[in-house]
Amino acid sequence: MSELRFVRLGFGDEAVEYRDAWQRQREVHAARIDDEIPDTCLLLEHQAVYTAGRRTEDSERPLDGTPVIDVDRGGKITWHGPGQLVGYPILKLPRPVDVVAHVRRLEEALLLTCADFGVEATRIEGRSGVWVLGDPVEQRAARAGLSLDLAGGIGDAPAPDEEYDARLMGPEYAPSNAGQRGEDRKLAAIGIRVAKGVTMHGFSLNCAPDNTGFDRIVPCGIRDAGVTSLSAELGREVPIEEVLPTVERHLRTVLESVELTRAG
Repeated sequence: MSELRFVRLGFGDEAVEYRDAWQRQREVHAARIDDEIPDTCLLLEHQAVYTAGRRTEDSERPLDGTPVIDVDRGGKITWHGPGQLVGYPILKLPRPVDVVAHVRRLEEALLLTCADFGVEATRIEGRSGVWVLGDPVEQRAARAGLSLDLAGGIGDAPAPDEEYDARLMGPEYAPSNAGQRGEDRKLAAIGIRVAKGVTMHGFSLNCAPDNTGFDRIVPCGIRDAGVTSLSAELGREVPIEEVLPTVERHLRTVLESVELTRAG
């Protein structure tokens, strides 16, 4: 069984510009394909940036024309920035390649991390990533201090559908305020690419970011939920450096166990 190698690229004042990290991924990916290096996970913090996966629609991009970097991963648009731990596991997958199984393993490592910090997180069927479930819909309006119309939505907001855009409804409806409204909220996002049997891209775990960065977009293309962080859920500052060792430990446990089933 080969050991998963971790490379910490940069945090805080040394946060990594997205394009630089993307180029580093390509280099590591090519080296892994050629078996020049072992499975490697790049860990870092990004300078603030919006990135859009292949399925991103124009209506999900910033309304104010804020620049977005289009990338070759799956998924839709998201934000990266200070206070968010980003991981790019570059791994040779077992054959036959099972992309969904890889996503589930990343989710599992992040769920275990959240549990260690006392945050009750879960999966939501049909939505990748790690989530904190909201209140039953009947309780959400009272918690948020908004009026509830079960036919039309909360307050003056329309029912969530493909035409609904929280960015036009004011800050109380913004993704970053989903916790105050008692809605489902994403704690960690996952978007990957597999080429020649080797993975690229990976996950982002919100530790202590300014989540208002998500309010200019439709995060991950999901209009009826929001975003959160470990800090927001725990009511205290949870810096990346506090989370790093736990994430590494669970990634190692979950991802290295796959080695036993690999062929070729």
